[in-house]
Amino acid sequence: MDPIEEFRALFAQAQAVERTRLPDPTAMSLATVSADGAPSVRIVLLKGVDDRGFVFYTNLRSRKGRELAAVPRAALCFYWAALDVQIRIEGDVEPVSDHEADAYFASRARESQIGAWASSQSETLASMEQLREHVAEVETRFANQPVPRPSHWSGRRVRPRRIEFWHAGAFRLHERRVFERDGERWTMRLLFP
Repeated sequence: MDPIEEFRALFAQAQAVERTRLPDPTAMSLATVSADGAPSVRIVLLKGVDDRGFVFYTNLRSRKGRELAAVPRAALCFYWAALDVQIRIEGDVEPVSDHEADAYFASRARESQIGAWASSQSETLASMEQLREHVAEVETRFANQPVPRPSHWSGRRVRPRRIEFWHAGAFRLHERRVFERDGERWTMRLLFP
């Protein structure tokens, strides 16, 4: 089976799980590395998946944005405990097109659009009052008009080279299948748990 199709099938199952058991199936850990090799991980939200890869959006000036600019490789991890499934993805990172970023930005709630302008993500904040002031300034600037996408806010696509599916098994006899891309083909092998 194609691992992207397998991911989509599992993702559909995760989305069907009751929210009390799986609050947000789009939540994924994103691991990056700084130019000097220091790892960093945080949760971001999956906003699209297709044959090209897995898409999330961010402030490009944020720590993750700077790290991905310096070292355009990342790892993702989904853990859906309600399904007893973990999916790990590793690959190169590329920007989404301006058209894709504009379309997604336009679909966001106005308050989230304003937040993208108001937040200097990952920078030191003196107080929450300072953030509220920035929000008020942006609301005034874009009063009675659409909020355009800031040039420092866009999407990144992780183009997978490796995808691993982990399914929990009794007595820690888990099933692990890893797919690795060889050109346009995927090869699969089993791993010991």
